[in-house]
Amino acid sequence: MYHTARKLCPSPMVSLTQEYKPCYPALLGPPHYYTNLSIKLWLHSRLSRVHFRGKKKDGTVLSAHGFVQEYDEGNLEENLRPLWDDGYGTQTVNQYLDAAKNMIQSDNGPPRWFCPVESGLPLKNSPVLLFLPGFVYMIFDQELETTHGIDGLGMGLIRHHKALGKVFEVRCLHVPVHDRTPYKGLVKFVEDVIRDEHRKNPTRPIYLVGESFGGSLALSVAANNPTIDLVLILVNPGTSFNRSHLNPLLPVLEALPEELQHVVPYIFGLVLGDPIRMAKVNKGESMNVPIKQLENFFYELRTLLAGASTLPDIIPKETLIWKMKLLKSAERHANSRLHAVEAEVLILASGKDSLFPSESEAQRLSNLIKNCKKRFLKDNGHSLLLEDGLNLLTVIKGSSTYRRSKRHDYVKDFLPPSMWEFKSIFDKSLGPFRLATSPVMLSTLGDGKIVRGLEGIPDQGPVLLVGYHMLLGTELGSIVEGFLREKTVMVHGVAHPEMFNQTYEGPLQDTSDFDMFRVFGAIPVTASNIFKLLSTKSYVLLYPGGVREALHRKGESYKLFWPEEPEFVRMAIRFGATIVPFGVVGADDVVELFLDYDELMRIPFVKDMIKLNNINATRVRPGVQMEGELANQDFFFPGILPKLPGRFYCLFGKPLVTKGREEMLKDKSSVKEFYQQIKSDVQGSIAYLLKKREEDPYRNLFQRMLYRVVSAPVHQLPTFDL
Repeated sequence: MYHTARKLCPSPMVSLTQEYKPCYPALLGPPHYYTNLSIKLWLHSRLSRVHFRGKKKDGTVLSAHGFVQEYDEGNLEENLRPLWDDGYGTQTVNQYLDAAKNMIQSDNGPPRWFCPVESGLPLKNSPVLLFLPGFVYMIFDQELETTHGIDGLGMGLIRHHKALGKVFEVRCLHVPVHDRTPYKGLVKFVEDVIRDEHRKNPTRPIYLVGESFGGSLALSVAANNPTIDLVLILVNPGTSFNRSHLNPLLPVLEALPEELQHVVPYIFGLVLGDPIRMAKVNKGESMNVPIKQLENFFYELRTLLAGASTLPDIIPKETLIWKMKLLKSAERHANSRLHAVEAEVLILASGKDSLFPSESEAQRLSNLIKNCKKRFLKDNGHSLLLEDGLNLLTVIKGSSTYRRSKRHDYVKDFLPPSMWEFKSIFDKSLGPFRLATSPVMLSTLGDGKIVRGLEGIPDQGPVLLVGYHMLLGTELGSIVEGFLREKTVMVHGVAHPEMFNQTYEGPLQDTSDFDMFRVFGAIPVTASNIFKLLSTKSYVLLYPGGVREALHRKGESYKLFWPEEPEFVRMAIRFGATIVPFGVVGADDVVELFLDYDELMRIPFVKDMIKLNNINATRVRPGVQMEGELANQDFFFPGILPKLPGRFYCLFGKPLVTKGREEMLKDKSSVKEFYQQIKSDVQGSIAYLLKKREEDPYRNLFQRMLYRVVSAPVHQLPTFDL
């Protein structure tokens, strides 16, 4: 087996530009002469020769040579920049079908691995990700008017190759259509790779993404290797085959006469996925235009369904029977060994899986596997990885499943949001909320002048943003978005540890707001995490009032509940961080609080429920005895009523430089005085905004909507005079 740190490097004699249509990326595997429409590999030595075959648009076939080269990990990038291009949506299902059709021609030989060229080079110290594919797909060749059965080709991850390739060494398992390797042989084939990788990097996890049949295969491998650090991502796993619609079909297929084989495609048809969601894809900036989106959608859908009327050629019956028997063997083998699985497991289950009962199976597996999380995608079908609505890397990040060492580190393992994630959340999911609140972001220059935007915020970290927490923390998204949009800076909000507690993930079957908090920089508020953030010159968002401030009572709007001890001031001085106090107002213009904590605690059954939910809650300051208001920090959800939305306003005060003031740490009174200054600045910002918002001609939603129709985008709507 060859080292995976190899990528395809074309020789200088060829330029693979858009003029050519490369059919498929290079394959890596055991020494074997492999050929398909685009590439031939001779893998007999450490430096493998490659023969490209490209096709011009006019059909002319051109050839070129290249080689596979091992890359130097020391020259790899170490970090991603915020709003990086993850490439999600640039590959469609029809491109998957094109690549798959090319692969199955002259596709003989044993199972093998390939590294997708479009994955590129990963970050330094990235873990290995092995994709174990599912087993039943169908494609239609419009030119030849034939349908091919393709299974185990390993191309099911195509929509995620580029994104995953930035943070993983991606390898995909390819099992040729006519291969007859038994199930235990496939288990050993995968085991050989993970054991080899574990020997080379014993402290680095190995990821197995198993789809359908591949999910059963991943569980079997994990059960046989409990001492190897594995992370399993199971996508609609095939461990429920005995309860699936396929199981009763096996004896029917075995007894089916040859003259009736033409009905097989109709039996399977589109049962494997939702063609509507498969056809949805956002191909670059042009797809921001609604008419372009519509045209692209109908083109993709028409191509997908083109084979519905003409199906003269079908999957060979013996191949289909073999694969279904393999599914059955996989299900039995994996289920008999679930008790031995020690790996970290994340299950992705579709709500509209017409092949397997994936939702109930995810619940069953999560009850049997020790370290297991699940995410439920209610609108997706069986072919989840090919459908719209799932960015696999986003789910991995949001569930805190990405790590590069034995334990997940919220700071070191954080991956900044991509441009796709930014647009998906702030322009789509939160678009109506942004429009309703139309946040006004103000900052203060060094000379005390207040300006629109974030010009007054330092361009270099570490920066500690310290301020007031509005009801339910509704301002958090506006602040994170503002910094990303204007400064391309990731702001890490330090949040209560309970937001990261797995006990809260029980009801979070779907990808939730909690996941999005993590994707957009939320970190558990601990001294060690703040230490790591400031030491890496990050931008940190801190709310000293915490839960007590965000879940305040009636009549307590814009009142600060800060602790007596200036803990964060000492840490900021130690790292020379610039402290920026800020105030926010506007929650009282969006919702009305009609049932607060005190009122809820007067309702017996609600009181018992709140106390039960908080009995084992993590304390933010363990070992510190808190008294008064801060001691009362139970988690609960207040009773609120929506209002005709007003507007959010945020004012960042004059930056307070701590660099060079280390001597202050020796004088407790000086630190406390500095702390009171910060608190006073926050209160001053709140008072300024409460007064000035009365002068805003666009505080009313109707006026903003009217202006928005004829003029500026949301973040450029005018406000009061400064």
